[in-house]
Amino acid sequence: MCYLAGRIEAAVGYSHAAQVAMHSGRGDVPFGLEALLGSVYLIVGQPERFVEVCRAQLQRRRDAPVIIRACLVQALAFAGRGEEPMAAANGLIEAAEATRNPFVLSYALCAYGVACRDANPVGALDALRRGLLIAQDSGNRTNETNLASSLCRSEAKYGDPLAVLGYFTAAIRNYHDSGNVAVMRAPLAILAALFDRLGRHESAAIIAGFALSPLTARAFPQINTAITHLRDVLGEATYESLARKGEAMTTAAMVTYAYDQIDQARTELEHPG
Repeated sequence: MCYLAGRIEAAVGYSHAAQVAMHSGRGDVPFGLEALLGSVYLIVGQPERFVEVCRAQLQRRRDAPVIIRACLVQALAFAGRGEEPMAAANGLIEAAEATRNPFVLSYALCAYGVACRDANPVGALDALRRGLLIAQDSGNRTNETNLASSLCRSEAKYGDPLAVLGYFTAAIRNYHDSGNVAVMRAPLAILAALFDRLGRHESAAIIAGFALSPLTARAFPQINTAITHLRDVLGEATYESLARKGEAMTTAAMVTYAYDQIDQARTELEHPG
């Protein structure tokens, strides 16, 4: 998991070594947590390899742990595999509920919400909101943060723009506080796309400059659409200047900037005109 702090090459190496060790038949990792070994491939923009890791573990184990199934659902969704994520999510929530484990259930609800966010946006929002409450009530801050981040995308596209700003603040704050620079770019990428839609083009360009990465470009295509639009609206030279400004910011400076822009956007939405 050292990729969360930016040690991506080391994480890929550890992931490979661990997969080799598990295939040696020395025993299972508790709760199916070995599926998380594939999560580093999301960061480098290779979700198909995450799919391969999950499927290999499900094939190796007979108990089909919920965590591995949930990881597969998310991997398929981020890889853009059409209807496969929904098919893989069939029965996932019921299996998670049977564990009576709030971490497993909130994790599965997050995966389900990611899988059906476009095919069934109402169902996705319900699952993500329920998962967030379970994570908060049980003190699972990792799942709480990931659910808040997933809600950013669904609420921004299908929900209330004003309500979603709170999710952005929570996700960015928790990722920053934990030193998770790699995944923090995800809510920032979605925020840039939302600001583009709201006409806040300069702030969208600055945030996009920081947020663009192999992960966000592949898993959150709305940032690519937003960047194309921003280049058209602002002009190529202006966009590049603003994006470079964002890219050069330290993580702390970008977080402070994002908070300020969120507050401004909230004020404008609460008091239009």
